[in-house]
Amino acid sequence: MQIEQGIRQVSHLADDRTSPMDHGPVDGAPHEDAQYDTPRARPDSPENVRLDVSRSGGFRSTSKRRSNAPDDPKAASGDDTRSVRSKRQSLGSSESVGSYDGGPTFVRVGATAEELTGELRNDEPDIHLTETLSRGADGTSTGRDQRPHRMYKFTLYETNARYWITGADVIDKSFRLLRIDRTSRPGQIALFEDETIYDRRQMNEVLASIDEGNLATGGLRLTYTFWGLLGFIRFTEAYYMLIITKRQQVAIIGGHYVYQIEGTELVPLSTGSSSRFMRDRNSEELRFLGILGNLDLTKSFYFSYSYDITHSLQHNIIRQREALNEGRRQAEPDFNAMFAWNHHLLTPASAALRHPFDWCLPIIHGYIDQAALDVFGRRVYITIIGRRSRHFAGARFLKRGVNDIGYVANDVETEQIVAEKLTTSFHAPGPRLYANPTYTSYIHNRGSIPLYWAQDGSGVTPKPDIDINLNDPFYQPAALHFDNLFERYGCPVYVLNLIKARERTPRESKLLTQFEDCVKYLNQSLPAEGKILYKAFDMSRASKTRGGDVIGSLEVIADEALNLTGFFHNGGTESGESQVQNGVARTNCIDCLDRTNAAQFVIGKRAFALQLQALGVFDQDEIDYDTDAVNIFTHMFHDHGDTIAVQYGGSHLVNTMATYRKLNHWQSSSRDMVESFKRYYHNSFLDNQRQEAYNLFLGNYVWALGQPMLWDLNTDYYLHHSNPREWLNRHRRNYIYWFTPEFLEPRRMPPTPVQTLPKDRQSIEVAEYDEYWLECYRPAALSSLTKVFPYRLNSDISRFLPDRPHSRDSRFDYSPFKPRLDPHRPSIDSPDKKLPRKGVKIVDAQDGQSNISLPASEDGPRSVANDEKPGILREPKFERSDTPVNMGEKLPLAADKAQMHLWSLNQFLIQSLHPSVSETESREYDRYITHPLNLPLVVSSELPSDANLDYVEYVQKVTGSEFDEYDDDGPLGAAGVVGEQDMQHFWDFTRERVEPLTVTEEDLAKKRYKAYGQWLRGKSLFKQSKVDPEYRAGS
Repeated sequence: MQIEQGIRQVSHLADDRTSPMDHGPVDGAPHEDAQYDTPRARPDSPENVRLDVSRSGGFRSTSKRRSNAPDDPKAASGDDTRSVRSKRQSLGSSESVGSYDGGPTFVRVGATAEELTGELRNDEPDIHLTETLSRGADGTSTGRDQRPHRMYKFTLYETNARYWITGADVIDKSFRLLRIDRTSRPGQIALFEDETIYDRRQMNEVLASIDEGNLATGGLRLTYTFWGLLGFIRFTEAYYMLIITKRQQVAIIGGHYVYQIEGTELVPLSTGSSSRFMRDRNSEELRFLGILGNLDLTKSFYFSYSYDITHSLQHNIIRQREALNEGRRQAEPDFNAMFAWNHHLLTPASAALRHPFDWCLPIIHGYIDQAALDVFGRRVYITIIGRRSRHFAGARFLKRGVNDIGYVANDVETEQIVAEKLTTSFHAPGPRLYANPTYTSYIHNRGSIPLYWAQDGSGVTPKPDIDINLNDPFYQPAALHFDNLFERYGCPVYVLNLIKARERTPRESKLLTQFEDCVKYLNQSLPAEGKILYKAFDMSRASKTRGGDVIGSLEVIADEALNLTGFFHNGGTESGESQVQNGVARTNCIDCLDRTNAAQFVIGKRAFALQLQALGVFDQDEIDYDTDAVNIFTHMFHDHGDTIAVQYGGSHLVNTMATYRKLNHWQSSSRDMVESFKRYYHNSFLDNQRQEAYNLFLGNYVWALGQPMLWDLNTDYYLHHSNPREWLNRHRRNYIYWFTPEFLEPRRMPPTPVQTLPKDRQSIEVAEYDEYWLECYRPAALSSLTKVFPYRLNSDISRFLPDRPHSRDSRFDYSPFKPRLDPHRPSIDSPDKKLPRKGVKIVDAQDGQSNISLPASEDGPRSVANDEKPGILREPKFERSDTPVNMGEKLPLAADKAQMHLWSLNQFLIQSLHPSVSETESREYDRYITHPLNLPLVVSSELPSDANLDYVEYVQKVTGSEFDEYDDDGPLGAAGVVGEQDMQHFWDFTRERVEPLTVTEEDLAKKRYKAYGQWLRGKSLFKQSKVDPEYRAGS
């Protein structure tokens, strides 16, 4: 039985055309005439032509980018940089067949002149990863080429000659079929896509017919059930198919889930048993597989079925709005190839399939995390996404600076999305599609300094010297880099340079003046509104300077950057609540790790406050440190920095926010030393293996017959740069008009889409435009709360926050914007956090310090000490303080040396010239002055003033001897009468003088004025030691 007969019987296809599936047995080899389809030239789409870069030319643009002088009309069309792509065959209305011949998609080692000049196919779109053949001549897609179905679950079946992949939707009701030949010649892959949509019964019948047609060779066998296809890769023999076998939910954005890869499998596309093929491979194939195994795809690789994580939220919302305004229900797939790390693996599928992204999923490498913030019942989701560029990617000392086509090392785009979860989707009630005002985002960028510089990490020096190995007077690579930033983010570009400005042995400072000169040169040609804004801040020196305020300086910079770029806020354009981000803050240090992450945190914290303010959750534009909101944000950003540091440098962050805030100094110093050693070890011994894995997976190296193997190369310089032999032949960009004027235009929010209802419709179904409901809520699926991602997200919030008191404690303020910890306590991020030790603290007195308050016990009358327990002869005292006690107010801290030694010389000078008296000191002085006026009456009695008179009377009655002087006439008998002499002494003591501060000769005899009398006789007022000659002379 033939496969097409089975398909026609089930789906009742009326197409009479023939296809390669109609020839021969069900799983026999393809017909000789159609076995190896000759690739046909495929025209470029306007999207790809606009931003396609030829390795031979080294420039990205052919239509929009200004690549020549205005008086040079010749390269205006850009034909020398257009790439030629193969075109697959179209089989009627339901099937598409394609083949890929496996030609090198990157410049390989020893590439020929034809490959370098672009005469051979060179699939390398730098910005867009699109379904090119889905578009018509005008660049828009036709109705027949719309995406037929989105699949979430896949099953792999195999026969002796073919692989069959079935894809199911999220509710397992609709299915599609993909066939992969295992009999293709080496270096070629044949894919057959059936665009017919089957239900479950029809799909079972098709699989049964395939099994029946292959009973003689073992039938149809179930091999894998997997969650996605990453693409196809080839080393020296047959192709491999890389599939996702395990996944984990990490975030939800607009009802669309984002997953992290937890497990992968490499399936060879060869005939016979897979195990036999894996056993009979040649040594070079085994070594290539071992190199690829050094790249752990289960760490920090993410994908999504229905949300484009390669682009920002602002870009996705704007594209969807534009598509709706143009009459299309959904925007076509247009992934950012810069962040699609499996771009090389997607190339065969993109060349052969009509809808490659229905089967293959682009993945990003970086960091994604999400947390929930509860603001008195209003749930706010905080999402941080870090996207690492695949261009010029590598390890720390092996990838520095910029390559000759404008890509910098360690280029990471960080996006923070703050959304209130009043509703799940991007749509507002009405429905107003993609107009939900509860979504905001902000983007900032990091990347190495765009100059030609390098460091030799082969020695034993932890910090090798920096070599500026090539000086370009026209800064062409930097011009390409900043033009790319203008294209991605608009203008202005705010450059924050954090490298050192002063060093004993110039190292980092070499790049400071070079980078400043580069920005000055490029700004000469830019218009006033598009100039690059440059800010240099020696963060390392400021953190080591006594009294240096690193965080305060960064707060000022953050405020300036946010005022220039703004942030994205979705909503209706009519109400004026929506806004877009124009420009980006680009931060760099030497490694773009420690200092850069701290600076980006401060900028992100400022944006976080503005985002909460735009959502109506917070009424201020600044959030204090040590609040629940900032603690959550700090923890997430710290994890983000650690992940990026491990990917690029091999260890976690060496200097964290606790280091720059001077929290937990001793513990953070020991941790920094350990991380520094780990980074040095990875850079010295493991980075080369990691770099080889990057080059192989990203397609920077493609094996070719007769060319050196990857492990035989002395350097990978030519894998990331164009061939120097062709530099003289390629067309040079204009040195003055180096930018693209269209990229400097401000971004604007498209108007809110208005959908017109057909005559037979009463309302608009959001499901026709967005399938978020089925993906997020999974109707008719049995689940539990522990498996629901939003429930797990809310229950996991305790890992960000410190311990809270008992829920019945009414004094605790549950606001997430209330500071929890004292600034001098250890950071909550410190793993060495210990409980405070109990004991006595000796406090040194500090005079003249206005910001230090006295202990709370000295603010009012002295209370009873804890050790003065009431006894039989001592009545209990209950003294009332004149100062009301505020239970919600934090007690002031005692003075210590920790604050005084942090003062700068200028602060000491100001404090000395302008002394001030605090309110607490003023109250203490008033209490001291008025104390004599409030003294109790002094009597001549041997009994203590607080004697228990009832007990005295009882003893007197019982014994009658010891207390005979007391009678029953009064409480103390005769002793209760105050004598005239005592009264006179009392009135003399309490009488106010005309000049109370003046000491007379009568006062010198009093004990309190003894030191003053000694001073009048010429002695010192200070305490004298017995060995002091002055003390001996006085005695």
